[in-house]
Amino acid sequence: MKIPKMILFDYGQTLVAEQKFDGVKGTAAVLQYAAKNKYNLSAEQVQTKANEINREFGRFDPKKRHLFQVEIPNTMFTPYLYESLGIEIALSNSEIDTVFWNAAASGTPTKGIEDFLEYLKNKEIRTGVISNISYAPCVVKERINSLLPKNAFEFIITSSNYIFRKPNKRIFDLALEKAELQPEDVWYIGDQYKCDVKGSLDAGMLPIWYIGAIDLPYTEDKNILTVTDWGKLKLLLEECD
Repeated sequence: MKIPKMILFDYGQTLVAEQKFDGVKGTAAVLQYAAKNKYNLSAEQVQTKANEINREFGRFDPKKRHLFQVEIPNTMFTPYLYESLGIEIALSNSEIDTVFWNAAASGTPTKGIEDFLEYLKNKEIRTGVISNISYAPCVVKERINSLLPKNAFEFIITSSNYIFRKPNKRIFDLALEKAELQPEDVWYIGDQYKCDVKGSLDAGMLPIWYIGAIDLPYTEDKNILTVTDWGKLKLLLEECD
């Protein structure tokens, strides 16, 4: 196994371990900024509507979400949700994203990731991020930089900004174009088997399945390099040519 020129990371449950998502908490935080709430709807009522719309789209179903390879960004979803309910929020779309996300699913760096990123920096192994996420790109970048302030990510690619979702090969190809590298020179690390592991494998990269903060059921694949902590991956890199 040769040492990579670049390692790309997934965001959620890979770089950052997020708490269990609570949409009602997020919506309650946003409603504090309501300039108008025509029907005096509660956070629970608004979130019920959001869940209804998401079910129509088939979003967020753990068994099916890898099948949906085009993103619905919050810049489209959120205005429809609130305005269709007669609610006006005195915030920009990106501010709504920040308020909602911080309340609905706060996060902390996965154990050991900061040291691992510093190790990669010292080894001059380039890094970047590809994330399936509906939040605004600037909001995602702000969260990553606030939680991992010493990162050296060359780019943070979000499906909310580039249409395509993993495992679609196009989003991996975009990263390769930005990096000006061939797929065999790149490793990709993520927690989701279908989106991260199979997606990067199909794009020609070396996939690494990180399960140290996994929040989904999984079945072991002995053909895929699987790690539970960043220290062990560091040792593996030391053994590379």
